[in-house]
Amino acid sequence: MPEPLTPGALLALDRQHVWHPYGPMPGKAAPLLVESASGVRLRLAEPVEGRDELVDGMSSWWSAVHGYNHPVLNDAAHGQLERMSHVMFGGLTHEPAVRLAKRLVDLTPEPLQHVFLADSGSVSVEVAVKMCLQYWRSLGKPRKQRLLTWRGGYHGDTWQPMSVCDPDGGMHELWQGVLPRQIFADAPPPGFDAAPDEAYAAQLRELIGRHAEELAAVIVEPVVQGAGGMSFHSPGYLRVLREACDAHDVLLVFDEIATGFGRTGALFAADHAGVAPDVMCLGKALTGGYLTLAATLCTTAVADGISRGALPVLAHGPTFMGNPLAAAVADASISVLLSQDWGQEVKRIEAGLRDGLAPAAGIAGVREVRVLGAIGVVQLDHEVDMAAASRAAVREGVWLRPFRDLIYTMPPYITGDEDVARICAAVCAAAREG
Repeated sequence: MPEPLTPGALLALDRQHVWHPYGPMPGKAAPLLVESASGVRLRLAEPVEGRDELVDGMSSWWSAVHGYNHPVLNDAAHGQLERMSHVMFGGLTHEPAVRLAKRLVDLTPEPLQHVFLADSGSVSVEVAVKMCLQYWRSLGKPRKQRLLTWRGGYHGDTWQPMSVCDPDGGMHELWQGVLPRQIFADAPPPGFDAAPDEAYAAQLRELIGRHAEELAAVIVEPVVQGAGGMSFHSPGYLRVLREACDAHDVLLVFDEIATGFGRTGALFAADHAGVAPDVMCLGKALTGGYLTLAATLCTTAVADGISRGALPVLAHGPTFMGNPLAAAVADASISVLLSQDWGQEVKRIEAGLRDGLAPAAGIAGVREVRVLGAIGVVQLDHEVDMAAASRAAVREGVWLRPFRDLIYTMPPYITGDEDVARICAAVCAAAREG
């Protein structure tokens, strides 16, 4: 075993060699050094702002829905490690991948019957786009190669996903002029409970109809737009998209990477609208935050269409596709979710967030407070001072990761009422100082 390094030495090496997400090299601020994690708490190697542990208000970017060091997920990982941690998926298969695929087919809307296991959420969107493009090429309609989405979205950091992120306010605007040129509708009017705006619905129908000859697919985040702005919209717009896509022979893709597995109060956000997409992307909470894994599901019509083409295979195959270790943990994570009244737990957290974040509406500089399921958002009228807001949250004993003009939380579903209240207090403190 290598000799353990001191926290100071680790942070020095981190600054010298490690490039963190959405940051410069070297970083401007030292990251917090996590020593271990259990339940909803992150234990720090050294105290920061007087705190040696923090309640995780982020579920590790929305993935650790069961918290950390969960005994059922640990047992699944250990058991699978004793059998095999990995085997190539080309020409081989194994029980964890088959079980997981069947589980996903059973849980998602009925028309989705086929599962492509990918490495990460962004890759699952790449696969979804490739499915749609190859489907139309196989049907002899290669002109159908553009995508339509609405503004305010975020679908990942690889190439095709970047092209359907918000083209102006998103983090990928640097690449405009290089990325494929897609078609953007206005952002959906806000408000989960708001009645659909007929003028906006007409805009969606008109855009899809006008571009139908070149459109391969419409791709959206259903109900919640995540990293693009943490905004909520009426499920009614999903029904508008389904009807318009059917009318104009366009595929519909739902990116449920952030919303899947109960986060919005429904198992999948599509369930709020009672509609099914042709392709669905899943990730984040799929393995309960243990390992990287994602899935792209499609209908039989899409799979059959690709199979009838000159190249009758989906031309994609990641090295770690169907990783047995990740698949076993994912199946265990879904079992943990379904073995409890997860819907009631999400409602409990939602009620706690509504009560705890209500005072934020009176803080100077706060534009709006909104809550849906286990998602709480405080939007400022200015760019958040991320360092000051993070320090304020840490002083309250909570880990948050604000961005743009948003201070938000997506806590693990096991977060108790006292810790939900602590998270809300931290969000309010961050809003006052950020």
